[in-house]
Amino acid sequence: MNPNASLYDNLGGAEGLHRLVEVFYAKVQLHPQLSPLFPADITPVMEKQYQFLSQFFGGPALFSQQHGHPMMRARHMHVPITPERADEWLDCMKEALEETGVEEPLRSFVLSRLAGPAHHFVNMPEE
Repeated sequence: MNPNASLYDNLGGAEGLHRLVEVFYAKVQLHPQLSPLFPADITPVMEKQYQFLSQFFGGPALFSQQHGHPMMRARHMHVPITPERADEWLDCMKEALEETGVEEPLRSFVLSRLAGPAHHFVNMPEE
């Protein structure tokens, strides 16, 4: 991990982030609690996730350029997100980071950066 580089660059830039998103959503689509929350054609979701993570991790502001201000909590209010689902989402991301070869301490740092937003999206009580 290069402390002088952005998370975006530490994760391999556009290529590394695309790979992470692909591996992550393959896991989400197989997850019994998460897969029903997503459309059958997950390609647009993956593209928006890539755009958002690019921006969130210090790369190009692709999401804002295409869709305006992220307002991520508002954009997720229609999805029933429980604390359990937020944790399951983070577990899928942890597995994707491991599978794509992201090593410690970068892996833990990325997960800690994503934990705040993941839990901020919670809009339903525990099941």
